[in-house]
Amino acid sequence: MNLDRIEQGPDPSLERLIWLSIAAAVVTIALKFVAWAFTGSAGLLSDALESVVNLFAAFFALVVVHWAARPADEEHAYGHEKADYLAAAVESLLILGAAAAIGYLAVQRLLHPVALSHIGTGVAVSAVASIINLIVARILIGQAKRQRSLVLEADGRHLMTDVWTSVGVIVGVFAVRITGWRQLDAIVALAVAANIVVTGIVLMRRFTGGLMDRTLPANEQKVVEEILDRFRQDDIRFHALRTRRAGRRAFISVHILVPGEWSVQRAHDVAERVDAGLREGLQHATVFTHLEPLEDPKSFLDAALDRQEFPPAAEG
Repeated sequence: MNLDRIEQGPDPSLERLIWLSIAAAVVTIALKFVAWAFTGSAGLLSDALESVVNLFAAFFALVVVHWAARPADEEHAYGHEKADYLAAAVESLLILGAAAAIGYLAVQRLLHPVALSHIGTGVAVSAVASIINLIVARILIGQAKRQRSLVLEADGRHLMTDVWTSVGVIVGVFAVRITGWRQLDAIVALAVAANIVVTGIVLMRRFTGGLMDRTLPANEQKVVEEILDRFRQDDIRFHALRTRRAGRRAFISVHILVPGEWSVQRAHDVAERVDAGLREGLQHATVFTHLEPLEDPKSFLDAALDRQEFPPAAEG
């Protein structure tokens, strides 16, 4: 088992990326509220409110990055990596709260529509904000894949949703100008709220899956199986393979069956090679191996999560 590889404090690159997200949120909030002030559009206001959520979420993500990087201790022997899921949970709740506020505003505007003004200026300002979000979102999502960071992924995907939301709002505002149908602005705002709800639900599924110790993704599970296949021989077998992910770290547990006549040193050398192969194949992997004698029937009773027991011997 190896927990010392990412316990040297928060990753400076993660911090820089989150500060980039915070800076983008501040700029886009200002631009979008200016766009709303020019036009009076409910759709543009809803877009601005979503960016406020982005700002709160980014600040919380900064706290979580520091929290998740704390080293393992007596109370948290497996580290603090699951703090990433807390960030996703908070962001999903903020998203759903913003959707509720936007929905209420949209219904009020639907019942009491108002004329829009300075549409060209408002749309231009909003478009600049969207371009900023698009650039930052692509950076965050790309880095999230490379660094296996749920915090960055959640922030990046939320920003990307914000981009599509802005595009929809801009189209809606132009449609109001062309058709003169004022209620269309409120309808667009309702669509924005619905889109935000979908984003919140997706994030909620991600963090609940992590808290429930879902197995590694199929592509990573395949890597694990391929590595174990390299070591499989007539006298080396594996079972009870279990995997899970906690934030950036992968946890792998597997039982290694070898001949009972082998020396402890020989069996241990095999276990060390398997451990090293798995950690080389999966970045930030913590590996647990358990040696068992291949010939002993009891070795096969613990392949399931709960160990089986031999039936009691018949009396007489």
